[in-house]
Amino acid sequence: MLIQRNPNGIDLPFSSEITPRAVFESRRDFIRQIAVGSIASASLLEIANREAFAQSPTAQKLAAAVNPAYALMEKKTSYKDATTYNNFYEFGTDKADPAMTAGSLKPRPWSISIEGEIKKPMTLDLDSLLKLAPLEERIYRLRCVEGWSMVIPWVGYSLSQLIKKVEPNSNARFVEFITLEDKKQMPGLRSPVLEWPYVEGLRLDEAMHPLALLTFGMYGEVLPNQNGAPVRIVLPWKYGFKSAKSIVKIRFTKEQPRTAWNIAAPSEYGFYSNVNPEVNHPRWSQASERRIGEDGLLSRKRKTLMFNGYSDVAALYAGMDLKKFF
Repeated sequence: MLIQRNPNGIDLPFSSEITPRAVFESRRDFIRQIAVGSIASASLLEIANREAFAQSPTAQKLAAAVNPAYALMEKKTSYKDATTYNNFYEFGTDKADPAMTAGSLKPRPWSISIEGEIKKPMTLDLDSLLKLAPLEERIYRLRCVEGWSMVIPWVGYSLSQLIKKVEPNSNARFVEFITLEDKKQMPGLRSPVLEWPYVEGLRLDEAMHPLALLTFGMYGEVLPNQNGAPVRIVLPWKYGFKSAKSIVKIRFTKEQPRTAWNIAAPSEYGFYSNVNPEVNHPRWSQASERRIGEDGLLSRKRKTLMFNGYSDVAALYAGMDLKKFF
């Protein structure tokens, strides 16, 4: 079983811990009222703008059965925090930028081209992708290299379902994910901070692992733009930047893909990027983390778990030196 438990031995509630939509709406309206009043300040206006983008007025429900094998028994990160504190450099390098600028992204119509070392190349539109396999809700930890983490209920199905459909041939050893590159929709592309388009990749056996999730939603709704709409990957045992967002192409290759962060800083961001408390980032320790939403910088640190607590993936790396292949 892949049921994940709180490392402190405390089982916390499920959906009751997710702040209801009505609370978010009332809080946002309250902030707006203050912001337009005589006591408005720049900081309040910034918060109001950020929360306005946190929830799309056209957000659609995304029905999915809860998969009990992935019922992580930890308090979930609030919807607000999960949608206003993001890494998505195509919309800016500050954590607050994507929530405020990603409104320009047009998640429909959308399609993904699947090509390379496969027997059945194809292009699938979003509706075809959604119908490919039953959608599941899975509660995953997400750990980012900067030292923060979240717990999010994602909606999707195992990436292996798509991989089986296209039938990789004997040359396929890796899977490459390519993100949308459109300066009209993505203002951050004007920055040379990374090589565009954003590219990530996995070994084929990693991509076939049941934990690898082809993801279309979170918190029971379609993905917000700033979280990678309309389709992304979620890999809970790896650092967050490995989970490619707004994917337009999946390519199966014989050679290891050149990935965005590994190109930008190979000494800091390895191809594998598994969560490993024993391998420090050159500029900070990875031995501990802070959970977003728990009193900010004053919150207690948590011990980082090997593979982010998902020990089932360990067999993928048997015999490898995980300090060398970081």
